[in-house]
Amino acid sequence: MKMSEKRPLELYVHVPFCVRKCQYCDFLSFPAEEGMRDAYTDALIREIRAVFEASEFAAATVFFGGGTPSLLSAKAIRAVMGALKERFSFSEDAEITIEANPGTLDMSKLAGYREAGINRLSLGLQSTDDAELKLLGRIHDYRTFEETYRLAREAGFANINLDLMCALPGQTLAGWERTLKTAAAFRPEHISAYSLILEEGTPFYRRFGSGDSAGLCLPSEETERAMYRRTGEILGTLGYERYEISNYARPGRACRHNEGYWTGAEYLGLGLGAASYVDGVRFANTVSLERYLDRAGEPGALREEIHCLTDEERQEEFFFLGLRRMAGVSREAYRRRFGEDWQRYEPKLRRLLTMGFLEETKEGVRLTDAGVDVSNAVFAELLT
Repeated sequence: MKMSEKRPLELYVHVPFCVRKCQYCDFLSFPAEEGMRDAYTDALIREIRAVFEASEFAAATVFFGGGTPSLLSAKAIRAVMGALKERFSFSEDAEITIEANPGTLDMSKLAGYREAGINRLSLGLQSTDDAELKLLGRIHDYRTFEETYRLAREAGFANINLDLMCALPGQTLAGWERTLKTAAAFRPEHISAYSLILEEGTPFYRRFGSGDSAGLCLPSEETERAMYRRTGEILGTLGYERYEISNYARPGRACRHNEGYWTGAEYLGLGLGAASYVDGVRFANTVSLERYLDRAGEPGALREEIHCLTDEERQEEFFFLGLRRMAGVSREAYRRRFGEDWQRYEPKLRRLLTMGFLEETKEGVRLTDAGVDVSNAVFAELLT
């Protein structure tokens, strides 16, 4: 089969290890010694070599997420990438990203990642204010980030994302603007700017979930919305285009892996707890590390939460994922995917248009600025 005839597939590789858990984090992650990281790498390779027949697919993107994938050595990343390339055909321009935290990288590791084929680096900066970094429980300070960024450029990374977090306890609008401008001055190709979410079970939820704590409280909803508006204004003047609710990129530098999620692309998750969507079926690997290490060579034995999406579920996802993109959703794309017009959704779309949360485009509909402010409520409205 010619490469052009193969189905594009996104690959996600989960690395659950971190130096220590951040105060706000509810991701599947935990500290682990080097021996455990090596055992996990071996298990990942066993899983990759045993997954379904992959000849009809071409890997369009790879994303090493976590946790902190940059805790893995260059040797481990090379081994995993080697297994992926043995199992899957790769598009010539495949986007291959690794998430990394400042303080976990040096020149040798960065050079090794580049040699392994990693061509995009996503750095978890979160804030340029040391007091905020300490509050979040991050392992780095701003100076450590500066050094990491410099090394990454010297190692040849020409596509770098910076993760930033706003609406932090005690954070002001002026403080957020300083973080934005300071981060953007490094001229990364991409910036992800997310609001803090208090997740149940996290130290932050216990500390701030019921209000004031030691003189600190979360910014008001009005301040949080102002932070989002200023993010677009500041980054827009600096050459960044907002292409998704929380993501900004220089021309041609939008994250293709995440674009795939928002447009319904198929993806295969590898590693502990990793989720997949292939042939209309969603499934996830076990979250038991013991089971994963023991059964990694039997992917079928790892899979849990298997669910075949109904047409209605796929249609709803088309809207609530696609509307995250500033371009919105296309009526023609809906027709191509489902073989019918979106007539059944017209009453809901019309109501949201009348309320000012959606606006019409040449292709379909998209969120307005007001709609972005209440996006979760808009998405809920489109669910059955």
